[in-house]
Amino acid sequence: MAMTHSAHAATEAQETVDVVVVGSGAGGLAAAVSAAERGLRVLVLEKEDVIGGATARSGGWAWTPGTFFAREDGVVEDPEEFRTYLRAVIGERYQEENIDAFLEAAPRMVDFFHHHTRLSFTPGAAIKDIYGTLPGAGTGHRSVGPDPLNAAELPEEIRAILAPQYYETSFLGMGIMAGPDLMGFLAASRLKPRGLIHAARRVLRHAVDMLRYRRSYQLVNGTALVGRLAWSAHDRGVRFRTGAPVTQLLLDESGEGRVLGVRLAGGEEIRARRGVVLATGGFPANQELRKELFPRTETGEEHHTLAPDSARGDGLAMARQAGGQLSEGYSSPAAWCPVSLVPYLNGKTGVFPHIMDRAKPGSIGVLSTGRRFVNEANGYHDYVSAMLASAPEGEPAQSWQIADSTFVRRYPLGMAKPFPIPLTPYLRSGYLVKGRTLRELAEKCGIDPEGLEQTVREFNANACRGEDPEFGRGSTPFNRYGGDAATTPNPSLAPIEKGPFYAVRVLPGSFGTFAGIVADGHARVLHRDGHPIPGLWTAGNDRASVMSGFYPAGGTNLGPALTFGFVAGQDIAETP
Repeated sequence: MAMTHSAHAATEAQETVDVVVVGSGAGGLAAAVSAAERGLRVLVLEKEDVIGGATARSGGWAWTPGTFFAREDGVVEDPEEFRTYLRAVIGERYQEENIDAFLEAAPRMVDFFHHHTRLSFTPGAAIKDIYGTLPGAGTGHRSVGPDPLNAAELPEEIRAILAPQYYETSFLGMGIMAGPDLMGFLAASRLKPRGLIHAARRVLRHAVDMLRYRRSYQLVNGTALVGRLAWSAHDRGVRFRTGAPVTQLLLDESGEGRVLGVRLAGGEEIRARRGVVLATGGFPANQELRKELFPRTETGEEHHTLAPDSARGDGLAMARQAGGQLSEGYSSPAAWCPVSLVPYLNGKTGVFPHIMDRAKPGSIGVLSTGRRFVNEANGYHDYVSAMLASAPEGEPAQSWQIADSTFVRRYPLGMAKPFPIPLTPYLRSGYLVKGRTLRELAEKCGIDPEGLEQTVREFNANACRGEDPEFGRGSTPFNRYGGDAATTPNPSLAPIEKGPFYAVRVLPGSFGTFAGIVADGHARVLHRDGHPIPGLWTAGNDRASVMSGFYPAGGTNLGPALTFGFVAGQDIAETP
């Protein structure tokens, strides 16, 4: 696809604005709000019929160390602590300029949005960094997430185009927020009065919304983040056009190669006096690029992303044609997440992210050999990295999450919900596999029976003592936070012993790409020769991750996305 267009050959543009933002996830919306705050006329173009991209499907949490929230709680950390931690995680791939820019701007970004826009945050005071044994690791106060939002508060223009709650991470379409909201639902599964009351209130309110509006109006997580950002943009006069795929950049080929605007699929041209921001969501849905860049993805179909199907690398293609380049040498090309495929009666297949179930006591992940391969309570990125590295050669990269009847009553197992939600639909569809014994379960799944039985015997003996000598599960604050505090002596460990037994097949997936457009600390797209391309910025998953393919903490994608979107808007306004 040709992605450039000479200004001399172009027909007269139908519209001219100051800034064109291509894409409407966290990075694009943050750039739009930031630029509009400085008096620029901004247009957001979205390929889909709804706004939000992968952000709307996310948990909404952003890693943003050093904010005023931490200081208000008496936690004052020297930024060198953050650098120390990131150096320990990233090693020789550490990007000093970009990480310095991120760490400097992230607290300013949070302050601006929280105090001056509709995007109010809740602090993640208890959320831990993943690698708690490394120097500089945080035990809280380094994350923020969006406050919940009732969609009735939104302007109708925004409400009409806002992406719905991602079904697979909802309860019948109702979003559940990590923290007290989720804990309330888990308490209901144990018939605790406070949990039952909480769940009843939330479900009743959701039912009323579905009857009145045919969608949930209780926005949490990523949908709340997108809703609040879009509302903030609307307040500042930002305009949105959905169903508007951009196919070309307009370049001034007579001089310095400045980006002058964009061309849409129908041929319409829109000029941008100050610049264009590429924020199209990276390329996780591009089968050919997955085949080329992702490990153990021979056809490109072995990988299942949580991002929308529209995230096919449009921004990267445009940046390349303007002289930009794809990052190289990253530890991982994408932010991995273990997923399972959910078959529906209508023939469609959902993609469920295994975020919280892996860390709960009484469940393990095993390969076809029946052996464990990872500390299941570590980050989702680590789980998939280990699965890709450990799955037997000649077999698909896959694993099974194994649990007993005690576990499935108390916690979710994949998309299967705990008591009192019945397991029958998941068993009938084949999503959930059930065996009276571990051997029967293994035979149904194609797992080595002796290997599984031996693994569970060894695991149970250690779990009863609160130990995991093989992988150290429960040895870090992050592990213990993801477990169940009511389980002792180790909140991450419990034996798997009460039949029947259950399994869900787990496959490699991703939230989005890490590899992307090379950019500097001002969010400017860099030409392959090293200089900034005039008039072109990038944010979100289009931009090469400043973490070089590592995942040091939850919110590693959204923290830089919001921050560099904010930086891009500032820089555009300050650039002649």
